[in-house]
Amino acid sequence: MSELLHVSASPHVRAKTTVRQMMWDVILALMPATIFGVYRFGWYAALVILVTVAACVLTEYIFEKGMKRPVTISDGSAVITGLLLALNMPPEIPVWIPVIGGIFAVLVVKQLFGGLGQNFMNPALAARCFLLISFAGHMTDFAVDGISSATPLAALKAGESVDVLAMFAGNISGTIGEVSVVAILLGALYLVIRRVITLWIPVTYIGSFAVFVLIFGGHGADWTYLAAQLCGGGLMLGAWFMATDYVTSPITTGGKVLFGLLLGVLTGVFRIFGPSAEGVSYAIIIGNMLVPLMEKITVPRAFGRKGGKADGR
Repeated sequence: MSELLHVSASPHVRAKTTVRQMMWDVILALMPATIFGVYRFGWYAALVILVTVAACVLTEYIFEKGMKRPVTISDGSAVITGLLLALNMPPEIPVWIPVIGGIFAVLVVKQLFGGLGQNFMNPALAARCFLLISFAGHMTDFAVDGISSATPLAALKAGESVDVLAMFAGNISGTIGEVSVVAILLGALYLVIRRVITLWIPVTYIGSFAVFVLIFGGHGADWTYLAAQLCGGGLMLGAWFMATDYVTSPITTGGKVLFGLLLGVLTGVFRIFGPSAEGVSYAIIIGNMLVPLMEKITVPRAFGRKGGKADGR
């Protein structure tokens, strides 16, 4: 009988899944978008991916060794950071730029705040925003083999027509990992089946953005325009792989819904009313900073409490 009376701190129910298993599930889920990106843009894109991942892993290893901390590169978190950052790079960007981004992501955004689980914003997206500000020309140059072409979102912003089917399949200009909606959705399906992510954030994000576009996009119920907005840019990659980051997204169900709604509205504001055709990265970063507030207002009340004070006082 005494064996049933152990006293311990919560959580009392633990899953068998480890952080390492979840991280490598995400890496596996990113493989369709990664492989398609290399197929679409060539071996230089593969070089960008490899160099960016190496920069992130080496930065984490050197920092933890230098600070005499346990080396955590085997958990896969640095690999994910490098892979996501690389997939958000133009296909022919000089490799030293994503290297700087990888160092910034791991050293400044992740390790200086205490390492995995302590960073308050997504390291890959924070690094992408840093690079967009620092090297705007390179980060917005989507030329392939010396041939420059506007991204579908830029064409939409200019009032031009786009090929939605090509956007869905991936035969368009853009960053290495964002062009093929099919490849991204395949990876997302794997994460949902493996229960690595839930549908709350991505569905709320994409749905609220769609409603915003229908109301404020200036095209009414133009379903072709809406489909182009949904398939274009980093919306799908961001909604399924970056907004769902465990560390920088809410843990409460209500918080997840609020988070998704905020991201949808912010992305809509940036795309429709802002000077740029994109806005996913900045929307998620801003949302990351508001996560503590969302969790505070959506945390379930303890049973037997009302108005913040115990009943029957």
